[in-house]
Amino acid sequence: MTEGTPMTDEELHELADKQAALGEVRGAPAPDPVNAPMIRHWLAAMGDANPAYLDKGVAPPAMAQVWTMQGLSGQGKDRSPVDDMMTALNANGYTGVVATNCEQAYHRYARLGERLTPATRFSDLAGPKRTALGVGYFATWNVTWYGDDDQPVAEMLFRVLKFRPPRKTEQKAEPYPLRPAVNQDTAFFWEGVRNGELRVQTCADCGLLRHPPGPLCPHCRSTNLSYTVASGEGTLYSYVVHHHPPVPGRETPFVVGVVELPEGVRIVGNVVDCPPEEVDIGMSLRVTYRPMDDQLILPMWAPREP
Repeated sequence: MTEGTPMTDEELHELADKQAALGEVRGAPAPDPVNAPMIRHWLAAMGDANPAYLDKGVAPPAMAQVWTMQGLSGQGKDRSPVDDMMTALNANGYTGVVATNCEQAYHRYARLGERLTPATRFSDLAGPKRTALGVGYFATWNVTWYGDDDQPVAEMLFRVLKFRPPRKTEQKAEPYPLRPAVNQDTAFFWEGVRNGELRVQTCADCGLLRHPPGPLCPHCRSTNLSYTVASGEGTLYSYVVHHHPPVPGRETPFVVGVVELPEGVRIVGNVVDCPPEEVDIGMSLRVTYRPMDDQLILPMWAPREP
């Protein structure tokens, strides 16, 4: 296959069968061994205060992918059975991507000092299918990480939707494509947004505040829930600048932040009215409500004026 050459649907499925027939393809060992500094940073980022990992000289199981992830430069990246499939889908205009499934299984702890080795197996290509984001294909693959003893440490099934983003002219004519899921647990939040209120779920029994909302209190297990209206002010706790892939209805780059509210919870939202290069952790923000179409309003966060 020539890179960038469009293929028919039949040819895409033939390529998928070819990649699946390769079976499990091993990559190079992780560039760095399992080490305490990375574990410490990961635990801090996740808010995990469990001392057992470092005390026992092992890594949290959910860190399996961390050890073999490539840096921004991509240097030394191994070619996997997934790469040719993604190249072909991009060439056919399926440039949008959104993860739909991620399932992990853990066999044992990764130990300090060992280098994990990933092995990738392409599993399935389903489509083309019409979705809310556009017509696309669901691609599935599995990754297994092996330890120094050549035994599995962890496994992951990963599935993405590769879709054709709507044209800009189509985006203007159609409703905003990325609509939040509204159910009985979250309806109060979106009703508040329509009324210009930032509502935070509250347990009516023990008073615990929590976000995102859920069907019962994680502290006292009560289903007697209420809400409080937050001040609308916050501090930027963490953020990423999204450059690629394209996102329907959005112009890249844009900032997605985790905002810490003085009420004691954190909420995810876009940081607007500020160039990405000027966004900084700890900056003061205030909620702003932006209409995305005739029906949808989203809460976003703008720098708070002194």
